[in-house]
This record gives sequence, C-alpha cells and structure tokens, in this order.
Amino acid sequence: MDKFRIVFAGTPAFASEHLQALLNSSHEVVAVYTQPDRPAGRGRKLTASPVKLLAKENGIPVYQPASLKNTEEQKILADLKPDVLVVVAYGLILPQAILDIPEQGCINVHGSLLPKWRGAAPIHRAIEAGDIQSGVTIMQLDAGLDTGDMLLKKSCAILPTDTSEQLHDRLIEIGRPALKETLDAIADKTIEPESQDERQACYARKMTRDEAFLDFSKTAWELDCQVRAFIPWPVTRIRIKDGAEKEEIVRIWQASALEQVYEAKPGTIVSITREGIDIVCGEGVLRITKIQRAGGKAVTISDFMNSNRQLFMVGQQVVLDQ
Repeated sequence: MDKFRIVFAGTPAFASEHLQALLNSSHEVVAVYTQPDRPAGRGRKLTASPVKLLAKENGIPVYQPASLKNTEEQKILADLKPDVLVVVAYGLILPQAILDIPEQGCINVHGSLLPKWRGAAPIHRAIEAGDIQSGVTIMQLDAGLDTGDMLLKKSCAILPTDTSEQLHDRLIEIGRPALKETLDAIADKTIEPESQDERQACYARKMTRDEAFLDFSKTAWELDCQVRAFIPWPVTRIRIKDGAEKEEIVRIWQASALEQVYEAKPGTIVSITREGIDIVCGEGVLRITKIQRAGGKAVTISDFMNSNRQLFMVGQQVVLDQ
C-alpha cells in the first residue's frame, strides 16, 4: 500500500477528530489548512480552531487563507505536492484549480448518507426532520455542493433521544475508520466510486438563531425533534410573560412529546409539576424538563421549581407572535 502525502483542510472539532485519525495512520500529513482565527466567547478574544490547535501540537505547518481563489494561495498548496487533499468541514469554497492539484484527488468526510442532507448542517437537519438513520459518506469533491461521487458510506441509527451533539460524536466514531479505509482503498486501487442519485437529494441549510423559537402550532413530535436538533447550538427557546407582563426568553434544553389531548389553544401551559411543564401543541403536548433563564445555568424543572415558581402558571400562554 502506498503512503500518501496528505494536506488536510478542516476547522471544527468534527474535523480535528478526523485529523487525529490521519496522524495515527501510516500516511503523512504534510500541512493543514483551517479557517482564520475568530473572536469567540464573551471577551471576543481571537481563538484558534480545534484543527489548528491539534496541528500545532504535532508540529504540522498551518495555513489560514481567507480565500483559495487567488493564484498565489493556489501555488502555495501546489508546492506542497499533496497526493490527496482531505477536507472535513473546512468552511471555504474550493475552486477547480485547487481540486485539480492532488494527484489522487480531493476527498471529503460528510456527516450524512448522501445524497440526503447536502450542505452545512446535515446532522442537525436529520434530527429536526425526525430521521431514524444517519451516517457518514466519504466522497470525491467536485465543483458542486456535496455532489461528488461517493467512495464509502457507513450508517448508524438515530435514537429517539439523540441530540445533534450526541449524533455528532457517534458519527466521529464512524467517520475516523471510514476515512482510513477509503484512503487505503485508493492506495490499493480497489475503490469503486458511485454517482449520487439527484432524485434523492435534499439540502441541509445552515442553522440560525432566527429559527430557534418554538412554534406550538406544530406537533409535539416536531418540537421534540427541533429541541434535540438545536443542541448544543443555537438552543430552542420560548418567550414568556412574567407577572408584571414583562417578556422573558427561556432556553429549552430538554423536552419530550406526549400524546395527551387538551381542549386548549396551542401554546397554553396545562400542567406544572416537578416532572416538567406541559404545553399544548397543534397535536399532542410538549413536556419541557430542562430550561435556562437569561444569565443563568441550565437546570431541571424540578430544581427550577425550588426558586422560580412564579414564572410559569397553569393557563398561561406562551408568546407566539415571533
């Protein structure tokens, strides 16, 4: 089996875990590309990406161009003479001139079973849609958005209680060996690319804060899926009025769908116990079991009830005009 010279391009933790898999393999990672340092946290301090931190720990040269569309940056990458460019959640568009550089091509680790959920947020959108299966696809990169030929697919179940964070971690465990298996197959010339069926394609648009408010005209199951999909970011939320008619935004960290039926408008609180706060939906009831007030920590409803009994009341209506 050939030993490849690999240039790795990625940014978040999902990518750094796959970089670690390459560092543990027989292949040589000669350079790493990652997004420029970004302000993060309350202090907005410039922060390096997980991929950059791992590369620095291992003495690997790091490149952080704002774009790869100019010829100077393209020449820098070409001079590295990579056999393969491995891309995992990099975040920059790769022009054709970049895709043409590696002798063995460019491959991408994508967190879905393509062609389903192409795009920026495949893990979140799969849970939000109520899918029961997810997985990882190792694919060839082309000029389209996650449209290249598939090289290897590995699947896993989505559990009814899975959050995006939990599924993310499970896909890492699948993706790391899948990446190594794919590279070994390319080296052994046993890989058989498979084109994607465009009829099965759908797009996983980027997550935004604007869609975080729960719409109680939806079914309880849809909201259950949304709550889990939006963890750890941006976290779903509701707007509630306190006794002084002042609105407060409360984040929802845990909830579950119930099949109970109440003669009440969607968004009405019908039960408050230490087990949870029950709110009527378009169909069924959503039981909220873990919340976070502004400036506070996420706590269970049982703990919340010890000191915040007046915020929620039976018969109270969640503010719906988002």
